[in-house]
Amino acid sequence: MIFKDYICRTMKKTKYLLLFICLAIGLAACKKNLGIENFDVEGQFKKDTTAIRAFALANNIPIQKDPKYNIFYQILAQGSGAEVNGLSTISVIYSGRLLDGTIFDSTTAPATFPLSNVITGWQAGIPLIRKGGKIRLLLPSFYGYGNQAYSKIPANSVLDFTVELSDVK
Repeated sequence: MIFKDYICRTMKKTKYLLLFICLAIGLAACKKNLGIENFDVEGQFKKDTTAIRAFALANNIPIQKDPKYNIFYQILAQGSGAEVNGLSTISVIYSGRLLDGTIFDSTTAPATFPLSNVITGWQAGIPLIRKGGKIRLLLPSFYGYGNQAYSKIPANSVLDFTVELSDVK
């Protein structure tokens, strides 16, 4: 009987040990697949800002850098309507490009979104204009999709948006 109890306890411990090992391996694999292992956020941000400045210089784009969010922008038209805040729902006509000119998304008719549901770069940049305004946003990857690929956008991509703000609610 003592031997049987010993075997049962050992089997139980072994079962939990195997479960723990499988869980640890699974989490390690997820971390590696998500691309977060050893990712240098500051280094990528420096690469992005260098690429943005070079792109703006090569294309004669007079950009400004927002001191709070470190996004780059060019106000094409300020607009004179309603102001945008974090609780606003916006209607926009936009085009999204990579720095190589590849268009990954665009609209010809207004698309409507709560500002809180869009990428961080838009949340920081759209409030710089008013209803009727137009802005060009050059966003470091951190303010877009970061080190994750998304649809037609490769990981660590600087994003170039031209956004016309047609309505604010």
